[in-house]
Amino acid sequence: MATPRLKPVTEVKRRATQIITRLKADRVPVLITEHGRSAAVLLDVDSYDDMVRRLEVLDGLARGERALAEGRVVSHAKATRRLSRWLTPGR
Repeated sequence: MATPRLKPVTEVKRRATQIITRLKADRVPVLITEHGRSAAVLLDVDSYDDMVRRLEVLDGLARGERALAEGRVVSHAKATRRLSRWLTPGR
């Protein structure tokens, strides 16, 4: 992911349409500042969806590591069926 562009909240309010148009085109996040401090991040929808999917996969891996540490294991076939829902887009 590219380094975010910094934009004060007042500029975002004034130029929201232009900022969103550029964001859709180049997918570079916008770090919105308020009183000179980071306040929020603006992402295009595709980048946000990609990030959510990655976090879901990471969450699944973390749960799997916890299950392994606790001795809760399943067969390879059953694990493959369970993981397919995380790794198959659109499910």
